[in-house]
Amino acid sequence: MLEFIKSRRSTRKYKDKEVEREKLEQVIEAGRYAPSGGNSQSTHFIVIKDQKILGELAKMVEQEFAKMEITPGLYRSLVNSINASKRGGYVFHYNAPVLIVTANLKDYGNNIADCSCALENMMLMANHLDLGSCWINQLKWLNENPVILEYMYQLGMKENERVYGALAVGYADTVDGLPVREPLKRTGNEVTMIP
Repeated sequence: MLEFIKSRRSTRKYKDKEVEREKLEQVIEAGRYAPSGGNSQSTHFIVIKDQKILGELAKMVEQEFAKMEITPGLYRSLVNSINASKRGGYVFHYNAPVLIVTANLKDYGNNIADCSCALENMMLMANHLDLGSCWINQLKWLNENPVILEYMYQLGMKENERVYGALAVGYADTVDGLPVREPLKRTGNEVTMIP
């Protein structure tokens, strides 16, 4: 199991190939069986496969990031998203054929944790099914943005929910179509063992 976990890597380049429904359902089911605080099971999975909708959402995200200013100490990945959006042509989900958005109750104390557990389960299942995946934070960073909120409501998110993460899923754009599985060396994540 540890070797399998170590082989999971983020995929940021995808083939223009549809993910089979059976595989996609297995990925979602893995997310639905993730642990949740008090067994609340309140994560809402919004699965977007429609390329027109993904394109519209990507354009909106780019426009909203382009309006933002970079301030000292801002999270590096957020800075990258803002800069890429200001340059133009930014597609936050890497043109993956599927985006699984995880939303949860905005006033629930475990919303981010529950969505995180679901996302990790789905990434591991995607790896098992030879699919690439990548955790996507951009919609979380915009989870109070009125433009993005309104669009997410149109896609089925409830008004008492917010996005706390998303997952790009598809076939890796590699020669064999498989995700890169070579583990990256650990240079952080310190461990302190208390005897």
